[in-house]
Amino acid sequence: MARRAVMLESAYSGKRILVTGGTGSIGSEIVEQLLQFHPSVVRIFSRNEHNQYVLQQRWRDRRNLRFLIGDIREKERLNRACEDIDIIFHAAALKHVPACEYNPFEAVKTNVLGTQNLIEVALDQEVDKVIAINTDKSVSPINTMGATKLLAEKLVIAANLYKGSHRTRFASVRFGNVIGSAGSVLPLFLKQIKSGGPVTITHPEMERFIMTVPQAVRLTLRAGAQAAGGEVFILKMPAVKITDLADVLIEMAADKSNGKVELKFVGRRAGEKTYEELLTPDESAYTEEQEDMFVLRPFGEKRGDNFRIYSTQTNGRLSKEEIRDFLLEHGLAGECGERMEAK
Repeated sequence: MARRAVMLESAYSGKRILVTGGTGSIGSEIVEQLLQFHPSVVRIFSRNEHNQYVLQQRWRDRRNLRFLIGDIREKERLNRACEDIDIIFHAAALKHVPACEYNPFEAVKTNVLGTQNLIEVALDQEVDKVIAINTDKSVSPINTMGATKLLAEKLVIAANLYKGSHRTRFASVRFGNVIGSAGSVLPLFLKQIKSGGPVTITHPEMERFIMTVPQAVRLTLRAGAQAAGGEVFILKMPAVKITDLADVLIEMAADKSNGKVELKFVGRRAGEKTYEELLTPDESAYTEEQEDMFVLRPFGEKRGDNFRIYSTQTNGRLSKEEIRDFLLEHGLAGECGERMEAK
């Protein structure tokens, strides 16, 4: 652990860093963890004025933070934000599957055109390194959000091939659901349980990868530190069946006086997959496995023919007891955890 801390300190100390989408769940945690490594400045770029105000109050004693309102769709504003920047973490995106499904070209404008804007600006400004945040929904996508994020990942990795004499190195980090983040299923379930239910689930066989926000960001910063350009870093994550997660939360919050909280299946949402993948068999032939991540080099040499798929169906799901331990360990169960500990 000490060696990793030294590596991260070396990678980020004194650096000028821009975080797009820096007021979101992932973006703000990237900022939080980067501050441990003494960057020269961190510019927080987002279009959410309210979230910027909240974070300004939270970090009001930090002198090396700059808050910039802007949209990655607007290249001129992005160009100004990237002046003299060493490293960019690109977390800005439209991420909600139904919203992208019903507003598809808005997803294209942000996830695809916005990412291309960032690539071109990074090259023009001679940024040293760009690390893009991607999702498991980009693997074998069936929805607009996944398709646009797949194309964004392709754009980022391909930029290494045509950058010419520019020094910028581009890499991507791919991970699954970040449990407890804004818009994730956990806060919804906790709210429904608190109000007496029912807990709504779209499909009884729904499965997802899960990881906490700090876990995902720690691995993202490590990937950023070791990126040489052209890699997709795929974080290893445990998987859960969503009905098991709901059952555990209901059990942890059990209160006889409130009666039983029921599960209600409401039907699959537009564009929603039953299970998720992080690595396809074709990709695995170009992938190196490390302790807690895979490193995919799509334009590298083939590493063998031992094809594998890394999905919620093949990776082995957490048992209910393991889910309970996970929630308690990371303080994710809110009032549910308090009730369980009090028993």
